Amino acid sequence: MTSRIPFYFLISLLVIAGVALSQYRHDVYGVPWTPGEERALWELEARIEFDAIGDPVKISMAAPETQQGFTLIDESTSSPGYGVALIDTDKGRRAEWSIRQATGKQILYYKTQMLVDDQASYRVIPPKGDPIAVSLDNPQQTAATALLTQARNLSADNLTFTREIIKQFNDKQNQNASLLLNNLSREDAIISLLSLEGIHARLVGGLQLEDGRRRQSINLLVELWDGQNWQLFDPQTGIEGKPEDVLIWNQQSHSLLDVVGGRNSNISFSIIAQDITPQQATREKVLADDLLNFSIHSLPVEEQAMFKTIMLVPIGALVVVFLRIIVGLKTSGTFMPVLIAVAFVQTQLLTGILGFLLIVGTGLIIRSYLSNLNLLLVARISAVIITVIMIISVFTVVAFKIGLVEGLSITFFPMIILSWTIERMSILWEEEGAKEVLVQGGGSLLTAVLVYLAMTNDIVRHLTFNFVGMQLIILALILMLGNYTGYRLSELRRFKPLAED
Repeated sequence: MTSRIPFYFLISLLVIAGVALSQYRHDVYGVPWTPGEERALWELEARIEFDAIGDPVKISMAAPETQQGFTLIDESTSSPGYGVALIDTDKGRRAEWSIRQATGKQILYYKTQMLVDDQASYRVIPPKGDPIAVSLDNPQQTAATALLTQARNLSADNLTFTREIIKQFNDKQNQNASLLLNNLSREDAIISLLSLEGIHARLVGGLQLEDGRRRQSINLLVELWDGQNWQLFDPQTGIEGKPEDVLIWNQQSHSLLDVVGGRNSNISFSIIAQDITPQQATREKVLADDLLNFSIHSLPVEEQAMFKTIMLVPIGALVVVFLRIIVGLKTSGTFMPVLIAVAFVQTQLLTGILGFLLIVGTGLIIRSYLSNLNLLLVARISAVIITVIMIISVFTVVAFKIGLVEGLSITFFPMIILSWTIERMSILWEEEGAKEVLVQGGGSLLTAVLVYLAMTNDIVRHLTFNFVGMQLIILALILMLGNYTGYRLSELRRFKPLAED
């Protein structure tokens, strides 16, 4: 007897692979398990204003990158007459504008889209070399030493040390902190003390995300290196960690805006929030990352719509296998109900059922006449195909004339399959009688309706289209059903008298 171990191993492998692929899609690309969820997308616009003095102009602005909690989706600029370049430098990404000569008031725009993404893939760049200690005069150095000593005694590591430094600057009674703040901003003073302690720290610009905000400015935040990651601190409150509603605009401590050939420069930000579907978010993220180009989401929209229907066919096959093997339902043809159900998806259920009954019923009447002509099989099938086309054409025209727009979709029915169905039912009528035709025809129609209900379920459509691994799980289920050798449910009726005895 052949061992079933390889078979069960294959089933397990398919299920594990399907679950792993689906989990990967969920974790890496943030595709939700259920339909109807929405993803937040922030659209940010930077407005740069300055007065040109008639000389060559060069503008350099820090540009945001993919970071913790956000994935960069798209970016664009609006600057008539200027040359524009988005470049990567050793100090991060920057947008640069240039023009040979400009005079008067100038306004430039930079727009970016950031997707809220818990699975954002970003790089962490560690600091190089040792921190550069700042030079302070004697009174400032004395005050700095006192602040460092107190913070050192009350802390256990770099994070708690930074927290204690910020607390001291928030204490208005602390004379040493007040002395440093006479000549330095709060942010620069904190960075200076951390550098004296040998801690890598830098200033970054954070943008508070609020829908509908205009003319918003950048807030300076403090980042320090803990040996593995950059940790963010609010220099005003001492709160550690990056809030979900804060986007880091210039990440690597470089200047936010540099203007050459102009004066009175200013930069402000406008923010709009919008919600997009998971399909849009996934498609945009795939295009932004240039990854998984073999994904269905990387195809044009027209092809995606086609695959959305194709990916439902395995669900129909699973329903047919279950009904035929477990339930024992008879159908005319093995997978003809699946194709009819696909047509129902296009025509809607009620219109599809009526169209199916009209076409098959009329076709059987015409086929009964053709059987009297004693034609060969190929010629008879060809005649049936032409007849089906004519029937569909007549029904479509009649529906249009009487104002039934839904009847126009009857053309989605697979003509070749319908022709073979009519031929099979006609032969079955001659050999088995009308009862068997009704049994198999009714079974086919019932199966098509159940397949249609499965195919039009929102959760099923969402899972099959967004998680390719589901196809492997469906394949495993079909293989398991194909291994069933027990009684069908319909056969229990036959053995009911035995059970009663």
